[in-house]
Amino acid sequence: MDSTSEKLQDRTISDFGEQWSRYVEADGHWGSTELFRDILGELLDASELHDARIADIGSGTGRIVRMLLNMDAGHLTAVEPSSAFQHIKPNLTSEQCERLEIQNVTGDQLKLDEPYDYLFSFGVLHHIPEPTPVVERAYQALKPGGKLCIWLYGHEGNGAYLACARPMRAITVRIPDGITVFISRILALILQPYIGLCRMSLPLPMSSYMRYHFGPLSFRHQMLTVYDQLNPAYAKYYREAEARQLVESAGFQNVQMFNRHGYSWTVVGEKPSSDE
Repeated sequence: MDSTSEKLQDRTISDFGEQWSRYVEADGHWGSTELFRDILGELLDASELHDARIADIGSGTGRIVRMLLNMDAGHLTAVEPSSAFQHIKPNLTSEQCERLEIQNVTGDQLKLDEPYDYLFSFGVLHHIPEPTPVVERAYQALKPGGKLCIWLYGHEGNGAYLACARPMRAITVRIPDGITVFISRILALILQPYIGLCRMSLPLPMSSYMRYHFGPLSFRHQMLTVYDQLNPAYAKYYREAEARQLVESAGFQNVQMFNRHGYSWTVVGEKPSSDE
């Protein structure tokens, strides 16, 4: 990793550490198994996770960790490089904590005692300037036949959104967090009537996203979703071919993709049963 990418990654980790230490809750639809299933679509049956050995890269305060444990993961390793890792266990029950291991490292430094059945990384790799080492480490950490499941921002279907978000991000990544939080609240308020129009099934940009993901969130989590778009130092919006290449280049096969609500990509790749 070159020095520019390394500095950008360090700043992104710091940004998220501050963000998730300020917003630690993982309740409501924001932390629900229904949302988890919505991200997976039909690519993976959640029942397969029962008693599985799983790692989650980029755990933040444990939102995805809690979802996975609620679906009866047998053992879960949470990998979180920022200071937010301290908030994971308070978001879990004592029984869930018994099935949990936390590693305060970056994804490419995942420590391995036993190989994993599944490795998840939702909403993380698009914030890493050079994600290939993370995906390669995931490949190494999985059992033969194990699966990598990632969720990425998509480029397709986001033309109108990116035309607005990119100029705003050019400003918000440079101003104090408090001002960005204020802007995020205002934007979340402005979006309320737009959500209502989308619920009328009008053919509007990102209508499915607004109806089935953003709309069901509490206002606090809607604001946080907006803030999550404006605050990070780095964000990449993946084209379909780029998302596929990211996974296949590490050696994964049988790659399946799901264009979630027309704005993002869920990707599942399988490590060959015979790893040559």
